[in-house]
Amino acid sequence: MNTFSYATALSTGSARDLVADCGAYLAGGNDLLGRLKEYIDSPAILVNIKSLPDLDRIERGEKFWTIGSLVTVARLEQDADLQSAFPGLHDAAAEIASPQIRNVVTVGGNLAQHSRCWYYRQRDVKCLKKDGDLCYARQSDNRYHSLFSGNDCISPVVSSLATAFAALDATAVVMRNGEEQRWSMAQFYADAWKMRLAHNSLQTGDLILRVEIPVNRPRSAYLQASDKHTFDWALVSCAAAADYVDGKLVRPRVALGSISPVPHQVDAANQYLEGRGLDEISAATAADMILAGAHPLEHNAYKVPLAHALIRRTLLRLKG
Repeated sequence: MNTFSYATALSTGSARDLVADCGAYLAGGNDLLGRLKEYIDSPAILVNIKSLPDLDRIERGEKFWTIGSLVTVARLEQDADLQSAFPGLHDAAAEIASPQIRNVVTVGGNLAQHSRCWYYRQRDVKCLKKDGDLCYARQSDNRYHSLFSGNDCISPVVSSLATAFAALDATAVVMRNGEEQRWSMAQFYADAWKMRLAHNSLQTGDLILRVEIPVNRPRSAYLQASDKHTFDWALVSCAAAADYVDGKLVRPRVALGSISPVPHQVDAANQYLEGRGLDEISAATAADMILAGAHPLEHNAYKVPLAHALIRRTLLRLKG
């Protein structure tokens, strides 16, 4: 590795000052340490933020829950109250990696992780996302890549929690330049949609503080398909959330992961589902709307029917 300094921050302000414009925050470190070993990133200083106060809490409120950015994925999986309130989020957490990794990886780290594209992760390849001239995946092995993209890079978002948070209409609270900003999941990844170099909308020094989840969608579900049954990245993931009153959907949201640089949502599909009963026909129609305009490549066309099936099955789970 290249040499770097190390410091432990005891406040959010000191963390920002230490990182400055050339450092990186270290919490679980599952993604960051891998990037350091592959010489993808070379920060001048690593700032340990595991001791920052109040960021490891899960707080239950009448209108929304707050999940600190340092809460581990294992706690999301093991919290019985959270499983009851947000079953889709619980299921998304339970699908992440292995129990050992879930004990370490944090909510903030899962949201902020970088691309898993093997061309980006290969130290000897300078792809578009590393300021090269070519997206190698477009003309090569693209079986795990996006069906939708707003730029030439087709690396998809791989955060399982982002997919669940998007369906729940959750808000990420990010500290930028000493001020708190509130971002939807679409805003959190908007830069990745527009700009080939971006993995999300975070800039150096931005610190994820917490995620706020409204409680007005008491029914939620999450499903993913992977090459392996456990300890594997999702080929496609789907989350859905809504209230279900008198057999009708209220405030429905559907989000797809691993097919776009952002959690993929289509407002028209959500509007179609509003006030509608759930059956095979309505679920399939929503799936058609969500996947309209997909651009499959040579090796990832299988994702279209796979996503269609996941949307139907996830929506029908909201019936209970």
